[in-house]
This record gives sequence, C-alpha cells and structure tokens, in this order.
Amino acid sequence: MRAAQRLREAGLPCDIVSIGSTPTALAATHLDGVTEVCAGVYVFFDLVMHNVGVCALPDIALSVLTTVIGHQQNKGWAIVDAGWMAMSRDRGTQRQKRDFGYGLVCTEEGEPIANVVMGAANQEHGIVSQTGTIDTDIARCFPIGTKLRILPNHACATGAQHPAYYAIDEHGDIATWPRFYGW
Repeated sequence: MRAAQRLREAGLPCDIVSIGSTPTALAATHLDGVTEVCAGVYVFFDLVMHNVGVCALPDIALSVLTTVIGHQQNKGWAIVDAGWMAMSRDRGTQRQKRDFGYGLVCTEEGEPIANVVMGAANQEHGIVSQTGTIDTDIARCFPIGTKLRILPNHACATGAQHPAYYAIDEHGDIATWPRFYGW
C-alpha cells in the first residue's frame, strides 16, 4: 500500500494494487485499498506450504494418481508411471526442514504412508522408496497395479502439467475441470 501511496503522491496513477503469496493472503488482517490478491497455491496448498506451517497435510487438495508398474527390489524401489512430467521438476522442499523428494506418497484414498516419498523421477517414471532405509521387500508393500496418490511439492507447477483436473466431491462424485491456459 505504501508504494501505491507514494506513486499517487508523485502524481502517477495507480489503479491496481496487487499483493501476492499464499501466506500473505491467509495472514492479511485487512485488504483496504488492495484491488487484486494473487494468492498462488491458496486454492490447493502443497508440501512447501505444509512445511512453512500454512496448512496441514489433509488440507492439500491436489494430488497425482499413479500406478506401480515395476520394482527394483535390490534398491528398495517401486517404479510408478508418474515422473517429472506428471509431478514437475520442482524440488521446493529440498532446502526445507523436511524434504519430500518429488512428492509425498499416499494411499489411493489420500492417507500419507509413513516414511515413503517419490525420491527420484525421470521424465515418465517415478521412484517410490522409504526414506533413510532400503526396503528390499518393497514389492510386498506395493504390488504391481497398486494405485498411489502423490502430493506435490508445488501445486502450481504440478497442476500446469495436466490439461484437466478430476475433482472428487464429498459424495465421491467426479467432475472434470478443464485447466485455464495463459495469463
């Protein structure tokens, strides 16, 4: 607001006053004089926002549904059909207190699986593994065909990778929402 005030005092028009960021949108006590709020991941939340204390894991409303398609048991890996083309290359949690790799692994129903992340990814495939240990019995934990949900580090980057979203309401009904393109 101070910048807008200074512009106006200098005789320059300032019709649009924009603020941004999800934490700002949530913490603002008033928005007097603000004409636009660019709140980032506010509508979906993500793991970066979780790590900074803005939301809890159950608040994250965007995930990528993936399927286990193979294993490398000697490495403790389950291979899934969602790589960085599905999740994005964003490693926003890498320098935070808790690193989620390319995303937090959850059951198909959305319940986080303790100590399991998508620790690596190539273009089309992700590598699901336990944090801090090698589980050579990973095939028993995640048989081929298992559906998993991956919560993203950065919802904007992950959402931009997909042409549509499948929205599930409280009754389990699914609607397809096309993604808006452009600025």
